[in-house]
Amino acid sequence: MIKSMTGFGRGENDDGLRRFTIEVKSVNHRYNDIIVRMPKHLSYLEEKIKKNIKDRVKRGRVEVYINLENLKASNLEVMVDIDLAKSYMKALETLNKELGLNPLITIDQIIKYPDIINVEKKEEEEDVIWNVLNEALNEALDQLYNMRIEEGKKLGEDIIKRSKYIKSLANKIEEKSPIVVEEYKEKLENRIKSILDESVEVDEMKLANEVAYFADKSNITEEIVRLYSHIDQIIKTMESEDSIGRKLDFIIQEMNRETNTIGSKVGDIEITNSVVEIKSELEKIREQIQNIE
Repeated sequence: MIKSMTGFGRGENDDGLRRFTIEVKSVNHRYNDIIVRMPKHLSYLEEKIKKNIKDRVKRGRVEVYINLENLKASNLEVMVDIDLAKSYMKALETLNKELGLNPLITIDQIIKYPDIINVEKKEEEEDVIWNVLNEALNEALDQLYNMRIEEGKKLGEDIIKRSKYIKSLANKIEEKSPIVVEEYKEKLENRIKSILDESVEVDEMKLANEVAYFADKSNITEEIVRLYSHIDQIIKTMESEDSIGRKLDFIIQEMNRETNTIGSKVGDIEITNSVVEIKSELEKIREQIQNIE
C-alpha cells in the first residue's frame, strides 16, 4: 500500500480538567524527522510522543503542535517556605535589637523577601496526562494516515499508468530492433554497390561478418528483458505494506541506466525517439516517488 509523505491531521481530547488540541503535518524528507512543539512543562512526554509517531510514520518530516487548555481551577499551587520566613524574621529581630530600630515587623515586610512564597505547578500523575494527550495524538495521526493513504493512492495510479506506457514503448523498441539490422544490411549493400563497379562481386562472407558484428554490437535483448523486469518490480513493490520510496527510487535509477544503454547501442531514429520518451516518463515517475514513504 502506497503512502504519500504529505498529510495533515488534527485531534482533540479532554478529561474535564484539561483539553489537548494537537495538529500534525508531514512533508517529504529523506529520513524520519520529527519536530514536537508543546508547553515546556510537558517536555518529559516528548520521547513517548515521538515513539508513537515513529510507529505510524516511517519516513518524512513530521511537525507536531500541542496546545493545552486548563478547563477548571488553575493547576498552580502557592508554596510557603515557613523555615525561610522564620530565618528572615529572626534576622530582622536581631537588626532591630542591635540598631535600636522600631521592633514592629509586619507580614508585608516578610513576604517581600525572595523565595518565601513561590508559585509552582501541582504535581500530576504522568499516566493521567499521557492518556489524555495520547488519545488526541492518535486521532490526529489517524487523520494524517488516511490523508497519506489517499494521496499515495493517486501517486500509485499515476506511476502504474506511466510504467505501462514505458512497457509499450519498450515493446516498440523490441519489435523495431531486428528490423534495424536488416536495414543496416541493406544500406551497407547499397553503399558498397555505389562505391564499387557493378562488375565487381560483393564478398558475401565479409558482408555477413560486418552485419553480424553490427547485430551483436546493437543487441539490446538483455536491456529490454531487464527493463520489463524492473517494470514488474515497480508494480510488485507498490503492493508492499513497508516503506517503499527508496526502493522505487533505486529501481527507477536502474531503468534509466538500461534506457541509456539502449540509446547508446542503437542509432535508429524511431528507437531514439522511444528512448527519449521513456526517459521523460522515468523522470516524471522519479518526481512522484520523491513524495512516497
